[in-house]
Amino acid sequence: MQKRKLIVILGQTATGKSDFAVEIAKKVGGEIISADSRQVYKEMDLGTGKITKKEMQGIPHHLLDVTSPLKIFYVSDFQKLANKKIEEILKKGKIPIICGGTGFYIDSVVNGNVFPEVPPNKKLRISLEKETTEKLFVMLKKLDANRAKTIDKNNKVRLVRAIEIAKTLGKVPSLETNTKFDTLKIGLFLTPEILKERIHNRLLSRIKKGMIEEVENLHKNGVSWKRMNDLGLEYRNVSLYLQNKMTREEMIEKLNTEIWHFAKRQNTWFKRDRNILWIDPRKNSEKLKVQEDIIKFLK
Repeated sequence: MQKRKLIVILGQTATGKSDFAVEIAKKVGGEIISADSRQVYKEMDLGTGKITKKEMQGIPHHLLDVTSPLKIFYVSDFQKLANKKIEEILKKGKIPIICGGTGFYIDSVVNGNVFPEVPPNKKLRISLEKETTEKLFVMLKKLDANRAKTIDKNNKVRLVRAIEIAKTLGKVPSLETNTKFDTLKIGLFLTPEILKERIHNRLLSRIKKGMIEEVENLHKNGVSWKRMNDLGLEYRNVSLYLQNKMTREEMIEKLNTEIWHFAKRQNTWFKRDRNILWIDPRKNSEKLKVQEDIIKFLK
């Protein structure tokens, strides 16, 4: 049986993935599935860099605003929803395009990862959630050094889940795979100097558009400072600023540094995959070449 075609557009934050995905979708008759671990949350637009209706240019986008920021959303939740959307898109005769920077989410669909059936342990979670990410990472390292090598050590939700699985099964098992798709992966890559500049300019633009007010409204609507900390990056640092725990200048400086470190972790994750076709989105010649590759792939 011939595998169904799937296009993936990935890369570090601020490389222009969303715009490029829209460009490709318009050319091939595609619909876009967002693969971003924070854009799944409602009312988190500026802090996550969510694409606007205008920027979508009429192209349908899926898996944005699917749950409340008060709830925890797991990679297994994403996998189920993404697979369902892919089937719907294919039935319409359209091309599914996954676009995002959360490598774990992308791999869950592309590789068809089979996740371990370990039910939540509420008592354990309550005790773990009181700990810092640093302490949780040390705990995981002792339980399962291999999983500690691949996890985002600043992501409390994933650390808690990994420890929960490791304590139940003895270790976090290697994920079984069951690939259902013929996939073309396109990676957008910029030089560190250009990317740093883009990160800084985009951060200032988001602040100007109302990112601080967005965080303020989330808190007014019941999102605790603790939960804001777990949501990371912009939400953690803006909430610290709103609690007068840092100045505006300190917030901007810290965010620039943390977003840059996040981009480096994204790059480390993606660079393990030798099947990604890398392009510089600023170079028209490279964009045109990859568009030709996509047309050939879809034939």
